[in-house]
Amino acid sequence: MKSTGITRRIDEMGRFVLPMELRKAYGITSETPLEIFTEGDTILLRRYQPAGSCSLCGEISADAVTFHGKTVCGSCRRALGRM
Repeated sequence: MKSTGITRRIDEMGRFVLPMELRKAYGITSETPLEIFTEGDTILLRRYQPAGSCSLCGEISADAVTFHGKTVCGSCRRALGRM
């Protein structure tokens, strides 16, 4: 893991603000679901992606394939083929 040097306090309701720089860098908006993991004394946030969903559009489809460790649906494969 890499330290960002950014610190935040947690408010009385248990909330904290994820800095704008990190939200922009990782494409996180107010609509982005995040998963929370723990390991020892570490808390890790990761963009939630349901198992089997397309890494590009997020849709779950029966024709999805794995390519270089990423799941890609048929629609995105066809769109990429047109580029």
